[in-house]
Amino acid sequence: MEIDNKKISKWIADKKEFHLLDVRRDDEREICNLGGFHIPLHELETRFNELPHDKLPMIVYCHHGVRSLYATQFLKFHGYDALSLRGGIDAWSIEIDPNVPRY
Repeated sequence: MEIDNKKISKWIADKKEFHLLDVRRDDEREICNLGGFHIPLHELETRFNELPHDKLPMIVYCHHGVRSLYATQFLKFHGYDALSLRGGIDAWSIEIDPNVPRY
């Protein structure tokens, strides 16, 4: 249900295709983001149909990985190949890219 930051970093280097979904609040996304789709967790139930429903994995991220786990469970229930980014964007900043601001 979770995916490691190093694995995603390798996917990026290998040009593996996947989708990113940020489920943080708008104000958090303004501080920093990894790109991808943005649907805050509290809106996901009514907006998930805006996401592509193809065969590509959907990597879901938040600040520390808790909200993304909830979102991943929801998306899996609706047929998505969803994985939560372990440790969220905070772990990404620590382990992969220190240029991503921490908050």
